[in-house]
Amino acid sequence: MAQLSIPFRKVLVANRGEIACRIIRTLRRLGVASVAVYSDADGGARHVREADESIRIGPAPALESYLNIAAIVEACRSTGADAVHPGYGFLSENEAFARALGEAGIAFVGPGVEALAVMGDKIRAKNHVAGFGVPTVPGIARPGLTDAELIAAADGVGYPLLIKPSAGGGGKGMHVVASVDELPRALVTARRVAAAAFGDDTLFLEKLISAPRHIEVQVLADQHGTTIHLGERECSLQRRHQKVIEEAPSPLLDEETRARIGQAACDAARSVGYTGAGTVEFLVSDEAPDEFFFMEMNTRLQVEHPVTEMVTGVDIVEQQLRVAAGEPLALAQEDVRLDGHAIEARIYSEALVETGSGRREFLPSTGTAEFLREPAGSGIRVDSSLLEGLAIGADYDPMLAKAIAWGRDRSEALARLDAALADYTVLGVTTNIEYLRLLLADPDVQAGKLDTTLIERRLEHLEFRAPGEAEMVAAGLLAEHTGERELGAGAWRRDGWRLGAPAGRRVTLGTSDGGVVTVRISGPHDGGPHAGAPHGSSWSVAVDSGSARKASLAVVGHSAQLELDGELHTYSWAVGRANEGQTIYLGDGGWSVSFPVLGRAQRLERLLAAIHRNEGEASPEVRSPMPGTVVSVAVAPGESVESGQPLVSVEAMKMEHQLVAGVAGTVQLHVGLGALVKADQIVATVAPAPTPAPEPSTQA
Repeated sequence: MAQLSIPFRKVLVANRGEIACRIIRTLRRLGVASVAVYSDADGGARHVREADESIRIGPAPALESYLNIAAIVEACRSTGADAVHPGYGFLSENEAFARALGEAGIAFVGPGVEALAVMGDKIRAKNHVAGFGVPTVPGIARPGLTDAELIAAADGVGYPLLIKPSAGGGGKGMHVVASVDELPRALVTARRVAAAAFGDDTLFLEKLISAPRHIEVQVLADQHGTTIHLGERECSLQRRHQKVIEEAPSPLLDEETRARIGQAACDAARSVGYTGAGTVEFLVSDEAPDEFFFMEMNTRLQVEHPVTEMVTGVDIVEQQLRVAAGEPLALAQEDVRLDGHAIEARIYSEALVETGSGRREFLPSTGTAEFLREPAGSGIRVDSSLLEGLAIGADYDPMLAKAIAWGRDRSEALARLDAALADYTVLGVTTNIEYLRLLLADPDVQAGKLDTTLIERRLEHLEFRAPGEAEMVAAGLLAEHTGERELGAGAWRRDGWRLGAPAGRRVTLGTSDGGVVTVRISGPHDGGPHAGAPHGSSWSVAVDSGSARKASLAVVGHSAQLELDGELHTYSWAVGRANEGQTIYLGDGGWSVSFPVLGRAQRLERLLAAIHRNEGEASPEVRSPMPGTVVSVAVAPGESVESGQPLVSVEAMKMEHQLVAGVAGTVQLHVGLGALVKADQIVATVAPAPTPAPEPSTQA
């Protein structure tokens, strides 16, 4: 097994989730011991199980654990780790962290403090690289700009423009502003998000490039003066400035532009004496693909690094470790060859919901991975944090895994990735896998006609699959199979037993829109379908007031095959049990659906709520669509508000969601700043303004 020439005996991975697992994999291959750190929320996490040893660093909030420099340095001391790999996010680009490790005699697997200081500040970085001939986006970027100064300078920058935080990355705190009227409120939000995420609320403005494509270049640099690049990645498919699908190489660039942008990236890295692996990000207009503008440099490993690894054959984490250990790079620029094409899709725990404004939006989701099947095969790689039985909370980023596919060309890579996603099954928590497949099938994505606004333009028009009668029947029969139904179970169940044929059974299911469906089941087995029932047995089933249909169900492990009036339907399935009862989960081709099994009280509650919806009444209750923390309150108790007016902002999994009034009236707040809220919790109530009495008629 290969060893580092200046060996690290033990490396602590100061991160969590799929990236921690991925780093541990390379450490194991190199024969280096690994240490995982974990918060109270991550005691049973996959990275903890896969490391050689692990150590607790604090409670769930990141500021008290994964962002706690003192706790991580102490973890290194107590475990004897002589190096730290920071992964990405958290402390990976934190100058103070690198300095603290250096003072403790612990190697930091990353660049030097000077590079972190310059490139970690986007304003300083932009001004710095411009002095080395690297083209930059027009805008205003000076330290310490106030909101008033930014507003005054905005006209000179021109609308539409982009607000960006100087610290941090990952799109957090970035806002597109179309007009001067939007700017003041957007600046307030951007400062709050930047301060919370990075501890620095410094902002600057950039001109928004038309038809922009986000292209980044992977660089490697050693401590002996060698800097090379590993080609570029196309990262234009983004939502809220967060990348969703990435690929290498970019379908936009020709060889001449590839060489120029690679050289510009190396120049930017050399300008700060960069060492290790880093990424230089550029904006390229689709209308002028031979022009590019420096945006920022990420002084760390990127989420999307696997696509570069798959087309170059270079293990970037290994190179980081070797550089940190003082070794020279083992390859020169002329050794780098791009072979084939690779595409990555990020799998998030999130659900698509209709917002108060009638728009679709993805919000973080929580749950437990009741069943998991991850794809494998030729050209397929999965970097994952998932385990069956793993609880997915709201404390951290919602990314669960990455599916990566390699092909001899872009077309083959796209086809392989789609097939892998079709075979990716996660039941118990809602994911974006169906959405990823719809996005990959988009004609412009297939053709490589990409830009950073494509996702937002398409979202409202994508046709997501809705559960049909077959899924409702399958869920009803599976609820019977697991012994749950409205009439009870066991020897003394109240099933209306009588001489002759048994009475029909009824299973009431909840739907994702808050509705109710009832599956009525009757047939030869008064206990309903079960593991010992003959596969040839059939039942008569009906959904709500629909006509009766003939159904049979065969269940083997987590596979269920439904035959409904002679038509076969095959699903992966799982059951989740909680205090509120049980939920049946079904999955098929990357799509999934959940059906809570409702008792009488739950059924009545949903039916009453549906009456109000059917009458077209807007609800006076404002509920949080996700668990999280209240990060801002925009109104005072008793204040008069208009329909659509922002009331409260809730943050979960590094995403902020604004809750608005559904009706005009007087607001009553039920939460305060910093409060922890549950999904569907009422955070405010708006008492509608009374309707004025009609004027008395003066007609004789």
